[in-house]
Amino acid sequence: MVTRALPLPHVRSRARQILPGFGLSLGYTVFYLSFIVLIPLAALVVKASGLAPLEFWTLATSPRVLSGLRVSFSSALVASMLNIPIGLLIAWVLVRYEFPGKRLIDALIDLPFALPTAVAGITLTTLFAKTGWVGNLLEPLGIRVAYTQLGIVLALVFIGLPFAVRSVQPVLEGLGTEVEEAALSLGASWGQTFSRVILPQLLPAILAGFTLAFARTVGEYGSVIFISGNLPFKTEIAPLLIVAQLESYNYAGAAAIAVLMLGLSLILLVLANLAQARASKVVGE
Repeated sequence: MVTRALPLPHVRSRARQILPGFGLSLGYTVFYLSFIVLIPLAALVVKASGLAPLEFWTLATSPRVLSGLRVSFSSALVASMLNIPIGLLIAWVLVRYEFPGKRLIDALIDLPFALPTAVAGITLTTLFAKTGWVGNLLEPLGIRVAYTQLGIVLALVFIGLPFAVRSVQPVLEGLGTEVEEAALSLGASWGQTFSRVILPQLLPAILAGFTLAFARTVGEYGSVIFISGNLPFKTEIAPLLIVAQLESYNYAGAAAIAVLMLGLSLILLVLANLAQARASKVVGE
């Protein structure tokens, strides 16, 4: 009995369609993306277009809006950068060491995901106010946290830390210790081993954690609104300006500020993703 081999193009066609229900899955994905993401964003842009170009420009360049954008983006950027070494250190300890209470600490990393942001803001404000347990100790040193931009950064570090840890932790678990042990056996120092062997492997995950943390914190409202003090031109964040516009029934103005935040966020996230792709390519080489 002679078995006829399938033509090569037919084999390739079947290989491309090996996933069951691909057409239905793709259709559901496109529908979900459009319904949840694209349509609301398009509605936001359409609502903002209710303002004349001159009105939009006047609102976008007003000192209060520029100050709010500066506070929001600079605080989110600083907090995300601080989360890189903190998250890397925590992930390293959780992966490489065994100690009592390790599982509890590992579970507490995800606390910001489960804790309502308003509760986190109230708790941080209570701790770091002048009369708080921690603020009472910092006040004699001339360090003020509550109602300053430092307090905003602290709240955003708390919110974004899980992303930094969880992005690095699985990659660090997959690396093992064989490569660094080989580098040490060949005469490399601990600093050289970390900077030339371990860090390049972790860099894409570190950048991914930074991107996720920044995307999560740049529009944070609940945990920041209490500890910031909402001082105009000092600690007033852009999301608060959006809420103020909504309370004044100026929906087009609120949409315009949201479009500004959206545009700036997209630019920064694209740059971060390009850096992550570049780092992944370098590691792959």
